[in-house]
Amino acid sequence: MRIDPADAAAFIRANTEIASPPLLPELRLHLATELTPMWLATEASLAESNLPPPFWAFAWAGGQALARLLLDRPELVEGRRVLDFGAGAGLVAIAAAQSGASRVWASEIDPFACAAIGLNADLNGVKVEVREEDVIGRSADADLVLVGDVCYERALAERLVRWLRALAGRGVTVLIGDPGRNYRPTEGLVELARYTVPTSLELEDRETRESVVWRLMT
Repeated sequence: MRIDPADAAAFIRANTEIASPPLLPELRLHLATELTPMWLATEASLAESNLPPPFWAFAWAGGQALARLLLDRPELVEGRRVLDFGAGAGLVAIAAAQSGASRVWASEIDPFACAAIGLNADLNGVKVEVREEDVIGRSADADLVLVGDVCYERALAERLVRWLRALAGRGVTVLIGDPGRNYRPTEGLVELARYTVPTSLELEDRETRESVVWRLMT
């Protein structure tokens, strides 16, 4: 089922509030303030669409950590072409754009996430190009690939990490923000930063998560 971008944007405006994630007071995003109402609203609207749950509506801990590092160390991003994989609401892509990236793409397969990225980029006064497609296995067209908190499902993580290691082998810098998800890679990682991120018990099993930003090597 094809989702009209205007309908997706209207849904987002109606079911989110503009807020700043705990670790990122510089950013303003359309976010769900409570888990259950957003999930119910999405299920009611998308009952026959086969779209994934609204993960885009929340600022997950690994993405917050990665975005925080980029804002604190803009030299990691400045002048580089950047791809934010599995971008959700676009907070990592927006942080990259604010930190001086020459060009920023955000990839997502959920049309509601793509609409959220556009709204949030406009809200923060930056340009982010949205790619509504599965980019795994393709050329990244980037110098830096950013991955925030997506290693929560085995099949996706294994497929993703193979691709990321291949990119790293071709000279692309790959940074992963992860709060200890079950399927993150365990080898070939260099720690760059560590943050304690406040979380909601509706989303996580604890009130804070220690999130690490890793550089993935070959």
